[in-house]
Amino acid sequence: MEKRPEQELVRIGKLEQLKELGIDPFGQKYDVTHHSVEIKEQFKGKTHEELEEENNIVKVAGRIMFIRKMGKASFFSIQDKLGFIQVYIRKDVVGEEQYALFKMADIGDIVGVEGMVMITQTGEITIRAEKYTHLVKALKPLPEKFHGLQDVEERYRRRYLDLIMNEEAKRVAIQRPKIIRAMQEYFDNEGFIEVETPVLQNIQGGATARPFITHHNALDANFYLRIATELHLKRLLVGGLERVYEIGRIFRNEGMDRTHNPEFTTVELYQAYGDLTSMMDLNEGVIRHCAKKVIGKEQFKNPFNPDGELIDISKPFRRVTMCELIKEKTGVDFKANNYTLEEAIELAKKHNVEVESHFTVGHIINAFFEEYCEADLIQPTFLCGHPIEISPLTKKDPLDPRFVQRFELFIAGKEFSNAYTELNDPLDQRERFEEQLKEKEQGNDEANEMDIDFVEALEYGMPPAGGIGIGVDRLVIFLTESTTIRDVILFPQMKTR
Repeated sequence: MEKRPEQELVRIGKLEQLKELGIDPFGQKYDVTHHSVEIKEQFKGKTHEELEEENNIVKVAGRIMFIRKMGKASFFSIQDKLGFIQVYIRKDVVGEEQYALFKMADIGDIVGVEGMVMITQTGEITIRAEKYTHLVKALKPLPEKFHGLQDVEERYRRRYLDLIMNEEAKRVAIQRPKIIRAMQEYFDNEGFIEVETPVLQNIQGGATARPFITHHNALDANFYLRIATELHLKRLLVGGLERVYEIGRIFRNEGMDRTHNPEFTTVELYQAYGDLTSMMDLNEGVIRHCAKKVIGKEQFKNPFNPDGELIDISKPFRRVTMCELIKEKTGVDFKANNYTLEEAIELAKKHNVEVESHFTVGHIINAFFEEYCEADLIQPTFLCGHPIEISPLTKKDPLDPRFVQRFELFIAGKEFSNAYTELNDPLDQRERFEEQLKEKEQGNDEANEMDIDFVEALEYGMPPAGGIGIGVDRLVIFLTESTTIRDVILFPQMKTR
């Protein structure tokens, strides 16, 4: 038998009292007419006399967060999904039975209140209760008001308590779907079709990442949880849909930190007859649209350095190549010098850049960028000119085949988007997959596998296209001025206790 603390035993005793009174301790349907913030906005600026004359009756429901019980009249506040509102309850108004029921209430209980909107002597918009309804008995007390959940890990494990006690958590939870809907609105208005593609895939592809593997019993075969939506969306371009996007969950069996969770949300989008510049325009446009529509401003705190410089999205985003940045920081010019692998390895050693067994010159260029340049890209920057070795699905730069037509959008030193002029040459694509297979044999378990069906799809002809993937979670972090991915995912992955 579970041994409960004294506070919980007292609440269970009250639960039994409710049953004896013929009241269901866990409630019934209740018709809500207003929410807290709506009432405050609707009646803001009214005088006490005006409200008395208007006799505005509202019905609200929510969780009791504060009680000041007095003799024959009391104050309490309830919290609903939008905020808080104060309630004034008098015994001679609601009657002896309902007032006695209120006196049994504990902080955390969920109740319904019907009454008239009034203003107190201190100027606070308040509901004067005319009917009080018990809805749900809370058997556990809430965390202390001023201390809340002191263990940050517990905030994410018990998100329901975090949402009750932390107004900031609730604000982000409400704004996230609004941001996603604003993205959908923007893409829909640009003529894109929202689609769904499989989460379970029999080939690892579309990105360089370590997958989760699961087993399908009926087929007696292993499948991957998708690491990207790319290859299926491109098949739809072959099929003639021309402009498609998907907002969906992606799964990568990798580390966890303030910007990484094993499952996360992206939007991937492909535009037939577009290219890299099309994706840049679209990327800038959707970020500004979401900021204006949901947040209402263009300057934001750096989520990873809140005391640093404000990040301004109103100006055109900077466009620069990887090699230009490396040259700025280190003096090494990978663009002008066609270094051999041995020469590149020596440069890496000289500059304390770590080299792995499967690295080519292109991998070393990327390692230089990550070591010396990435963290300094604070204002929105389109990073272009990626080496071909790290971009197996991207069209080559016609002026220099060592590099590809790709950009990554960096904000606050973190990658937010990844975009290509898409590779649609099936012969070139087959060669890239073969190179990826060689990397896998050399120990790169993030390399793509050969997707024969996708190559065959390209052989039917895929239009020239631009494509982009945008990290939805990181965009929400930025726009809500949060500081970690765990703040913007309601149930992030946590270590087992």
